[in-house]
Amino acid sequence: MEHKLEQVSDDRIREEFVKRFTIQAGDKLGGVSASVNHLRSMFKDSQYQESFAIIYLNTQHEVLGSQILFTGSLDTAAVYPREVIRTILMDYPGTKAVILAHNHPSGNNTPSLSDEKITAKLKSALGTIDIDLLDHIIVGNDFYSFADHQKL
Repeated sequence: MEHKLEQVSDDRIREEFVKRFTIQAGDKLGGVSASVNHLRSMFKDSQYQESFAIIYLNTQHEVLGSQILFTGSLDTAAVYPREVIRTILMDYPGTKAVILAHNHPSGNNTPSLSDEKITAKLKSALGTIDIDLLDHIIVGNDFYSFADHQKL
């Protein structure tokens, strides 16, 4: 049965997007666009609040898991490096690399000065336990990749 797009509810479209683009544990990421699609599915309920997520990867860069670790308000989410490290060591001890991400509910994907500072702080903290930071992605109407802009 075919439906015209106008007849399909936003909730149904969102469900289908999540089903198609959520990356499962054991899968490999197929580049930044696959990561962004996966992150969009994770941020589906964060339309009015900033959320900070992590994708945990093993030595082969296969996904061990992913989760939203912090949720904030409309334009900020407090991110604590100590909690990032604790979660890796306690919940995902096989982690060798991570991709960090957060959304900008405003739709503007340009990194703020505080985004740049927390990225540097997290990279330093992750380095102390030999975890590679592969990227920090900001998801807005489009996306911004710190790795693509050589800002790691």
